[in-house]
Amino acid sequence: MNRPLVRMARLTAVAISASFFIGSIALAQETNASQTRFNPEMKLNNEAPKARYATLPPRLFSELARPALSSSSLETWNGSYSYNGTNYSYNMVGAAPSTNTSATVQVYIIPVKIIVGRTGRQSTFDPSHTLSNGNTVTTNTVLSPIFDSTTNYNEGGVNVGTTQYIDAYQRANFWGTVSSNQNSHTLLGGPTVLAEQTLTVPTSYGTTGAPFGYTSGLVDINWFDAQLPNLMAKLGIQPNVFPIFLTYDVYLTQGGSCCIGGYHSAEGSSSNPQSYAQASYIDHPGVFAQDVSALSHEVGEWVDDPLVANPNGNQTPCGILENGDPLENTANYGDYAYSLHGFTYHLQDLATMPYFGAPASTTVNGWLSFHHASLGVCSNGS
Repeated sequence: MNRPLVRMARLTAVAISASFFIGSIALAQETNASQTRFNPEMKLNNEAPKARYATLPPRLFSELARPALSSSSLETWNGSYSYNGTNYSYNMVGAAPSTNTSATVQVYIIPVKIIVGRTGRQSTFDPSHTLSNGNTVTTNTVLSPIFDSTTNYNEGGVNVGTTQYIDAYQRANFWGTVSSNQNSHTLLGGPTVLAEQTLTVPTSYGTTGAPFGYTSGLVDINWFDAQLPNLMAKLGIQPNVFPIFLTYDVYLTQGGSCCIGGYHSAEGSSSNPQSYAQASYIDHPGVFAQDVSALSHEVGEWVDDPLVANPNGNQTPCGILENGDPLENTANYGDYAYSLHGFTYHLQDLATMPYFGAPASTTVNGWLSFHHASLGVCSNGS
């Protein structure tokens, strides 16, 4: 594997030309995300629910009514590798592993209360809900291994560190370099929990259902996503931080199909995009997107593909570099249990770079996933 090339303090204006083809790149994803941000009406198809995650094409257009943003940008770095004679470049969050430095990105968690249904028959799904362990959904999320740094990760006899889950994954992902650069870390700062936001979903775009045997909110992803630019503007979110919109017992739908546990995307200035993600905390054991599984999926994908389809491509032989998707439909939805603070969390396994065609020497033990799933190059798509 080629060593990471250039540390990016901010993305350049080359993104302007890239923004015109970004949509077509993202459409190659299994989500088949529509470039139309609204569905004409909320009609669920009469079909079995499909557990999945999504990626929406970035909205990098000047006509978005947003206040002027600061020049602060998300810290990213560039790298590349060759597979079957083709060079693939990528842009990832943090500092290049070869620099032997630690990078921290501030995270803001925005709890979103969802209200669906007709007046007088409304249902509310609120992250301030108190769980059986006495914590609210939001508090339990903050205390999870995604942000807590006290868990030790030993992968096949190799100690990759006592740290946060996504940092441990990324260290294992580039262990060929990190093993001799032990100060390399990609950390999530905070997180800071911002004021809860409430979205009352029009009946055209939201309802309730029981796709997995319990009542959950069902909200059109395009309607939901269209609300976020205004929320980020109101909250003063800047491109150098990572906002996560946290919902409770809510699945997103797309084109009348259920169920999406979370997604990530980018919007705003084409030369300085704002990355963001949504993840639902599902309070039912053994089901899709239970507790922080969806969040681990989305944060993992954000770290390796923060802008969904950025100026450097992040294309692979498998398609776009989405490291969670190849494992979302494996046994137990790819989840692994971690006990912390008296609670058992479930975090999803993530594919490593050799899965996408990079040399096996890139990752810890030559593994194709963090938890050593049985995979071949591009065997589960992207």
